[in-house]
Amino acid sequence: MVDIIEIYVHWYAGRSKGAVATSLGIDRKTVRNYLRPAEQAGIVPGGPPMSQEDWSKLIRSWFPQLADRRLRQVRWGELDAHHEFIKELLPVASRATIRQRLRDERGLDISEPTLRRWLHATMPEQARAKVTVLRDEVDPGSEAQIDYGFLGQWTNPRSGKRHRIWAFVMVLPCSRHMFVRPVVNMDQHTWTEAHVAAFEFFGGVPKRLVPDNLKTGVDKPDLYDPKINRAYAELANYYGALVDPARALKPKDKPRVERQMPYIRDSFWAGREFVSIEHMQAQAVVWARDVAGQRECRPLGGAAPIAVFEAIESEMLLPLPEAPFTLARWSTATVGPDIHIKVGRTLYSVPWKLIGRRVDVRSTATMVQVFLDGELVKTHAALEQGKRTDAADYPPEKIAFQMRTPVWCRTQAAEVGDACRALIDGLLEVNALYRLRAAQGVLGLRKKYGDARLEAACVKATAVGDPSYRTVKGVLIAGTETDPEPETGDAGAAAFLHGPAGLFAAATTGTSDDLPDDPAADDAEGGDR
Repeated sequence: MVDIIEIYVHWYAGRSKGAVATSLGIDRKTVRNYLRPAEQAGIVPGGPPMSQEDWSKLIRSWFPQLADRRLRQVRWGELDAHHEFIKELLPVASRATIRQRLRDERGLDISEPTLRRWLHATMPEQARAKVTVLRDEVDPGSEAQIDYGFLGQWTNPRSGKRHRIWAFVMVLPCSRHMFVRPVVNMDQHTWTEAHVAAFEFFGGVPKRLVPDNLKTGVDKPDLYDPKINRAYAELANYYGALVDPARALKPKDKPRVERQMPYIRDSFWAGREFVSIEHMQAQAVVWARDVAGQRECRPLGGAAPIAVFEAIESEMLLPLPEAPFTLARWSTATVGPDIHIKVGRTLYSVPWKLIGRRVDVRSTATMVQVFLDGELVKTHAALEQGKRTDAADYPPEKIAFQMRTPVWCRTQAAEVGDACRALIDGLLEVNALYRLRAAQGVLGLRKKYGDARLEAACVKATAVGDPSYRTVKGVLIAGTETDPEPETGDAGAAAFLHGPAGLFAAATTGTSDDLPDDPAADDAEGGDR
């Protein structure tokens, strides 16, 4: 009865039915149904004064069932018989579903308002869960609420490509002043860049940042210990702000920014045309300052947000640092067997001992830093695309060949001997880099054959007129780096055998005593000796 009287009081005061429904949180059809008897009776808003008693008498005559407590108690008594059934359904079903199942399964046909009133009267703990706790007023400069909202589809007039456009929104709850930045994607770099632009727009930094639990800002949602990603943590540390993410799927933790999204879509986005994303972002700044900032804000008593911001909040923000913030991208990578990690389109080397380990990478426009467990292990100058390798990152035995420079080759050759040094100097005299491999190969023979044999092989190769790696190696393999000693006498033959000279002496002198008379007989007697 009291609720219906309130409907009539508002309507009789001159408010429209839609305004009454919005103000009291009642469906418009319900408002029309209750006001229909008054309109049929010829009552119009703005007539003679009416007290609540006057309205109560009229309403009792128009809606006698509302005043009949006996009828209500009868219906409630029927619901009491199904108390346990309803209690089991409440956690998993809506009131409409419970009403439908009572009708279909239990044969109890009641209205949903009757069920709602019965629930509030008999199960107040269920209604308690629906209570909204209003947040305390936010102190000036103490907080900023941040969120992304979808604006719509946009076709780039230059390329003809369609894009989904999102709005990064930061709202200061105290003054309701806000910053809006349309973006094409929602990656980590865009998130950080938008924060920097927002701080410059406000001319200061709020002490506490309340973002949504986005992957671009929060790695793992946790009410008590949220894990802020490295890029966002670096930003907050640089500006001296505290990052306090809202709970996942809890929009009431940041209601000021949630309420702005429909307004932004209607006032800024709808019906506008933009030639580029840069033009879109510039227009968003103008709109946030000249339109949204100048609007009459009912929670502020009709004052403009920018006026409240300039009056009480701007001076309470943390000052901007003197040096601009360096935008950095943080990523993770696994060190491959080739000691390189991939960052964007570039490969960078790291120390070989980290093969298989997962590292954190911080990339800026000029530098790439690699961290392991928070410790800096490698730094490279940034490269847009390609491969950057530091030979010192390889194991020593794997880069020995690359480290053997022409200077090293000449030094090692001098240790072997003069002939080796002359041969190496000859190889490196013309186009040293092209013939460096040959010089390294010659010196590599030291390990297998020793300095003395290598020096002798170099002498032999120089003597034959072919001082090359192939010749020196061939000489050493054949073992001909030194000339054989000349043979004398019988070359050590046994006493009962003819020496080389005696073997052919008979043939030379032509005597018959040394030749067999009959070749056949000679063969028979032992021609195979």
